[in-house]
Order: sequence, then structure tokens, then C-alpha cells
Amino acid sequence: MPIRPATPDDAPAITAIYAHHVLTGTGTFEEIPPTQADMAARLAKVLDARAPWLVSEDETGVTGFAYAAQFRDRSAYRYTAEDSIYIRPDRTGQGLGAALLDALIEASRAFGFREILAVIGDSDNAGSIGVHRRFGFTDAGVIRNVGYKFDRWLDVVFLQLSIGD
Repeated sequence: MPIRPATPDDAPAITAIYAHHVLTGTGTFEEIPPTQADMAARLAKVLDARAPWLVSEDETGVTGFAYAAQFRDRSAYRYTAEDSIYIRPDRTGQGLGAALLDALIEASRAFGFREILAVIGDSDNAGSIGVHRRFGFTDAGVIRNVGYKFDRWLDVVFLQLSIGD
């Protein structure tokens, strides 16, 4: 499956994919889907920093996206990324998350990140936790009951992968 760097033209598809996850899942703690303008601004921020934002696609269009952005805005975090991966709902369970994560790790290393953190909403998010562990991410902690969505309290799971010297 082709994976390529995202462009501003991908914003509508990225917005639609993310909106589905906001409305139906606990992997993100957003409860109201961002507008296309909001997602285009997020994409632009990552691209302006020259950090990796990737999309997978097939003949039907964009099937998923993944990006690595500086973990926090303070300069001391400049070598630490937080990754995000979202798959179009009709393409989940087909290995796209793993393919995107594999490509994202390599792109993050080339960018100069040293550490990647997965900040996963919901300790029951077995798919995201599992794919990260398959790529060598290790447990870095759990913050319990810090999100409230769909009438239940949710944890945040931190996993970490060292990719640099």
C-alpha cells in the first residue's frame, strides 16, 4: 500500500477520518470533531516544522494517516515526538496502522527525533497498544481516570520507543 508525505490537499480526507474517531472512539479525548480549517492548521504546523505527517492511500483515496510532532512546545522537547495514527473505519484491521507506524518511525529517525511517545487514550485500546508494542514501544506509565467520554472514565497509556543515539 502506498504511503507518502501528506500535503495540504489531504486535509479533507484527514478531517473525515479523524472526525469518525472523535465521534465513535476513545483513542482521542476530543468530543467535537475539529473543522477542516482546524485540521488543515494542525497539518500545516507539523509540515512547517518539517516533521513527518504521512498518509496511506489506495484507489479509493486516503485510507489512514500518521504523524509525529514535538511532544511539547518547549525547546527541551525538540528531540521527543508524540505519534498519532488514525485509520479510515472501513480499512481498520488490515495492517494499515502497522504499515504507517513502521514508516513513521523511519521518518521520525530521519527527522532527528530521538524518542517517540505513544500517548494512547483508553487503557482498553488494545489495537493501538498492541501495534506499538509490536514495534518495540515499552510501557512508560498510565495516568488513571483523567478523561471522561461516553459516560465513562478513561486512562491515558504512555509507551516509549528510543530511535536515536
